Amino acid sequence: MSKAATMEIPINSNGDTGTLPEDDSLEQDLQQVMVSGPNLNETSIVSGGYGGPAGGIIPTSSIKDIRMKSRGVGLPNSQSAASRLSQHTDQHPGLSNNNTGNSTEELSRGVAVEKLDSVKKWGINTYKCTKQMFSERFGRGSRTVDLELEAQIDVLRDTKSKYETILRLTTALTTHFQSMVQTQQALGDTFTDLSQKSPELQDEFGYNAETQKLLCRNGESLLSAINFFVSSIDTLVNKTMEDTLMTIKLYENARLEFDAYRSDMEELSLGPRDAAAMVRIEMAQHDYQIHRDKYERLRSDVTIKLKFLDENKVKVMHKQLLLFHNAISAYFAGNQEQLEQTLIQFNVKLKPPGTDKPSWLEEQ
Repeated sequence: MSKAATMEIPINSNGDTGTLPEDDSLEQDLQQVMVSGPNLNETSIVSGGYGGPAGGIIPTSSIKDIRMKSRGVGLPNSQSAASRLSQHTDQHPGLSNNNTGNSTEELSRGVAVEKLDSVKKWGINTYKCTKQMFSERFGRGSRTVDLELEAQIDVLRDTKSKYETILRLTTALTTHFQSMVQTQQALGDTFTDLSQKSPELQDEFGYNAETQKLLCRNGESLLSAINFFVSSIDTLVNKTMEDTLMTIKLYENARLEFDAYRSDMEELSLGPRDAAAMVRIEMAQHDYQIHRDKYERLRSDVTIKLKFLDENKVKVMHKQLLLFHNAISAYFAGNQEQLEQTLIQFNVKLKPPGTDKPSWLEEQ
């Protein structure tokens, strides 16, 4: 670097460089300094003067505004700060990567803050609901009660319990009756075999073989009817009623939250009315209104589902109980024609004989 590059550059009131001797050489030296000198974006400025202590390091990002304001003082070309920054970014792609890294870091920080707020809200809500639950249990807190709806919910739970008993017993009946039908099938095959091997008892064994086969055939028809009955009851109990009970559970949770925030708002309303308290009361009223709307919406959903469930239950059970009665009566009366007509009436498909048995290849 030449001597002229270290000289002071006088600046007049307009910010232009003053007239210096050896103007041409000074301009060339300045151009060489700007081209070959250190890049401010890649270095740090040490405060305290040249050769001073390295305690105060100013990051170069803090001088970007200064560079934007000092447009082309003593530069050979009067380029704007934006164009110079663009050229520097093109020459140093690491700067763009740093910006991308900063954006990713800010995004991650935003997600973390959002999760923290969510956990905080969940903790506050859990605390309020737990406090309300214990207050109700020990008789110190009030509880919102819809007597008519609560009675309907109790009836549904009792009905579901009884229908589960019917389902359990009919399933057991199906298992036992299927074992009897299989026994009759094996007994009929044995009678048939003995009728061929015992000429002196051929007719007697033949009559019994035909009777057992007829009973087996009718038993399979009855099994189809009972299985259809069991399947319909299972759908009604474990799907339709269970879906309504899940909605009821959501409604009961919403009721607890509603009472918790209602109690919180009432406690704040009885306290002082300074500026900070009024802000808290306003926030409590806002939360109370949100949980009240949720409670009202779920109460309406439960009412509608209970109504449709009752209508569906009556329709399904009317059909299934009639099927069960007609099939059982026809079977034990020995009325094969009536039993077959019952299956046709209720669209019950009869399984072909021997479908439950393994094939010859499967036995091998």
